[in-house]
Amino acid sequence: MEFMTYMLLALGALLFIRRMMPAKGIRNISTEQLKAELKDKNKQFIDVRTPGEFKGNHIRGFKNIPLHQLAAKAASLLKDKEIVVICQSGMRSQKASRELKKLGFEQITNVKGGVSAWRP
Repeated sequence: MEFMTYMLLALGALLFIRRMMPAKGIRNISTEQLKAELKDKNKQFIDVRTPGEFKGNHIRGFKNIPLHQLAAKAASLLKDKEIVVICQSGMRSQKASRELKKLGFEQITNVKGGVSAWRP
């Protein structure tokens, strides 16, 4: 019985660690690196926070597509252009980046720390 408990704990820990690790093919940048990226007009900038969060504070140049609507609105994004994704802290944008990867997008960048870490 003890063995099964340890196995379940190990499996849970493994799943948690795997979920927290960046997905393959997704680039991660800091908010400091984002400042240089914003000058590139060939990129799509997506903020996956709720409309209320976006309205309260957002970075100029980002388009609001809430995470729960991303799959439905992904057709409005260009697959041949890089997508830069941000949220409040980096967790939802990481999830959104993985979702975009599954939808066939190849050039995806996640902003670590999110809007909380942004200093203009």
